[in-house]
Amino acid sequence: MDRTHLLSDQDEAHCGPSCPAGSYAGDADPNTTPNAGPTAPPADVMPVVPGYERLGPNVIPPSDFGVVQPQAPSRAPERRFDIPAITEELAHEAFIKYTSSRCCYSSKPAREMVFTDLQSLNTYRYRLETFTESRTTEWDSEPYNGQVVDGRGVAPAPWSIPVPIPSLFQDCKKSIRIPHTSTVKGCHSCLNLGRSACSRCVNSGRTRCGSCSGMGRTSPEQRCNMCHGSGMIRCHSCGGAGSITCTTCNGQGKLLCFIKLQITWKNNIYLAVIDKGSGFPVKLLDQITGEKLLTDMAPAVYPVVSFPDSSVNATSDSAVKEHLAQFATTCRILQQRQTIELIPITRVHYVWNEKTHIYFVYGTEHKVFTKDYPAKCCCCSIL
Repeated sequence: MDRTHLLSDQDEAHCGPSCPAGSYAGDADPNTTPNAGPTAPPADVMPVVPGYERLGPNVIPPSDFGVVQPQAPSRAPERRFDIPAITEELAHEAFIKYTSSRCCYSSKPAREMVFTDLQSLNTYRYRLETFTESRTTEWDSEPYNGQVVDGRGVAPAPWSIPVPIPSLFQDCKKSIRIPHTSTVKGCHSCLNLGRSACSRCVNSGRTRCGSCSGMGRTSPEQRCNMCHGSGMIRCHSCGGAGSITCTTCNGQGKLLCFIKLQITWKNNIYLAVIDKGSGFPVKLLDQITGEKLLTDMAPAVYPVVSFPDSSVNATSDSAVKEHLAQFATTCRILQQRQTIELIPITRVHYVWNEKTHIYFVYGTEHKVFTKDYPAKCCCCSIL
């Protein structure tokens, strides 16, 4: 059995803004680069909000919800899982199509071969999806412009705040402001001044002239007209003031700080391909469509117990236990879905030039795979 775990990737791609034009062509203005610093003052200067003594990236256990236990079905459903057998005509047609798509393959083996055996292989793909919700809290801020400060009252617990659930089994993130946690603080970036030192001229208001590279002359006989021979010009970033409007507080000098609740919905996937040592490379099945034999969805699914292939039952039991142990104590499990797909694979034995060869026809697309095609041109043989 080839078993693969595919947990959804939660890395988000953040597209940064294009570099604006600075004083010189191709020179980015350092004052306009994204602020990578904290968006709120340090935690040690912030008030302690009851119930939110420990803020940070660690998820908050949803202890109030408990663990949802799956309910065993009252009786095993009676299903038939018939493995479709591919015909010689279809196997022949797929092989001819495959060889014709290969520029270095002769079509003679495909046209002249004699079938000796066609074997249908029981290959299943099991998938368990566990859709979870996790919550974290941290201080955040926005420029204070006189807006209402919601700092009175008892802040609700993180998991008591109702948040609408998005579409099931789709990754999503959302941030909301926790009520009754707001407070006004001085801006930590500009020390309440509303202005920050210009990064280009380092608070001097002047920068080196780009026309003469600070030499004051463009030639031994010619004085620079841009800087009038001084080698310095007025800083284009700050207009010669030596400082710019603080980007954290937008020049207000004050911040409205509050605790932000970050909600993350994640679709966690357990994927396994049950293969009986057929010799077929199961990695080729990643993009192949299978026939769904079973779909079961519930807040907590029960392991499959009645599938004719015991390997599928064992895989389902292991997957359900693994996801329960992994997510029940750190996340809220909202919904689970398990599916079983049949991936039709036929191993074809044929004779050509008195030698036996093998190829595979797989998927509902009837794709072909072979390792030892008997009639290739010289360049393919060397490769």
